Amino acid sequence: MLSIGNSTSPTFFLTGVPGLETFHVWFSIPFCCLCVIALLGNSTILYVVITDSSLHEPMYYFLSMLSSTDIGITISSLPTTLGVLWFNARAISLDACILQMFFLHGFTLMESSVLLAMAFDRFVAICHPLRYAMILTNSRIIKAGMVIFVRMLVNLMPLLLLLKRLSFCGPNVLSHSYCYHPDVIKCSCSSIKVNSICGLVALILTSGIDIPCIFLSYMLIIKSILSIASPEERQKAFGTCISHIGAVAIFYIPWVILALVHRFGHNAPPYVHTLMSNLHFLFPPVLNPIIYSVKTKQIRKAFYKLFPNTK
Repeated sequence: MLSIGNSTSPTFFLTGVPGLETFHVWFSIPFCCLCVIALLGNSTILYVVITDSSLHEPMYYFLSMLSSTDIGITISSLPTTLGVLWFNARAISLDACILQMFFLHGFTLMESSVLLAMAFDRFVAICHPLRYAMILTNSRIIKAGMVIFVRMLVNLMPLLLLLKRLSFCGPNVLSHSYCYHPDVIKCSCSSIKVNSICGLVALILTSGIDIPCIFLSYMLIIKSILSIASPEERQKAFGTCISHIGAVAIFYIPWVILALVHRFGHNAPPYVHTLMSNLHFLFPPVLNPIIYSVKTKQIRKAFYKLFPNTK
């Protein structure tokens, strides 16, 4: 089980649920159910936005981007997790690990950017409604999507390329059933100072910017809503933000806690890492379609058109 640092490609060993390996097949049942719900829910959101012309608006274009990133996150972690739970297939090479991290972390970083774009969309819709169509044109939304993708590459590629310079010379046992960057660099027997600094910089340049900007957007939104005289109009304006607030909460809270656990929770029980990683990578794809289907009238109407017997 030893991997030799520079002479051969290192091998890592994934972990399922620590201490409960004999129950992995049973754990795979709820995991598979949640993955199916996530894939079906987000695919349905994508389909109704594409096919229903009444949803061809900036808010729903950003929602389709959110669903796309959720599908990507789910698919990225699915193969190795099922391999561990079903077949105890724990071994994974460094190159395969880097490839999985590119997709898993890449879609996560893009989702953070999409949530920021959605906050800006709500800010313009509520604070500058008369200029909404002029500011958020189709061409600008396409450019925003390109910026989100390029931003992900700029932040992620240095992290992954720096992994190739590390030496791994011990039993490289990871804490999760997939490759997670802070988890991988802890297995190195060489200095990881540069990797850690680069990871911290990437975190600051993504969530460190996105979270304050989203918070500022909602401060301005609340200020604008409070200036509305009619209570009914206030409630209606704030109601358009509820779904996005829920999506932000279920995405960022587990992400921040998982990052803190990896950096400072070295003495935490192993199942804490497993629980927080599953909350972070599985709950947003599962809950986002449910939140938007329940709280957004237009999505519900499109859903009823698609499945008329559910009304």
